[in-house]
Amino acid sequence: MLDLTSHTRSAQTRRDPLAGVTLIEMMVVLVMISVVAALIVPNVIGRPDEARVSVAATDMRSIAGALQLYRLDNGTYPTTAQGLDALAVRPVTPPLPRTWPVDGYLTVVPLDPWGTPYVYRAEGGRFDLISLGADAAIGGEGVNADIPLRDAQARAGL
Repeated sequence: MLDLTSHTRSAQTRRDPLAGVTLIEMMVVLVMISVVAALIVPNVIGRPDEARVSVAATDMRSIAGALQLYRLDNGTYPTTAQGLDALAVRPVTPPLPRTWPVDGYLTVVPLDPWGTPYVYRAEGGRFDLISLGADAAIGGEGVNADIPLRDAQARAGL
């Protein structure tokens, strides 16, 4: 005689591989995500000013790299009058660059994390690059402090 109850039970316990996730599995995943978020979010949300300073430092290192490439190609940095725009758009004021990559040295010149242009000055074969900080004014303390390139390089260990 054939035992239909054992066959029915094994068929019920076997899951179809195409079936979706169970409610328990979904709840376990949601609990794990909640625990991770509870541990990480307070650390990230509580430090927006530190994050902006870090972004400014990274931007300035990228800009400095583009300035170095410009100098290697042309023998000099863009003038103060040409500014950082000379990295994204071919300058039309002297001294004109001897070499110019098709896409420029930067696709766009970034603003600092507070929405202010970086301050660029070139003289005597050197350049200064500064973010004015949150207050967009020279000087300041804390988040309002200026962030010069040398501080950005020190953060990166360069």
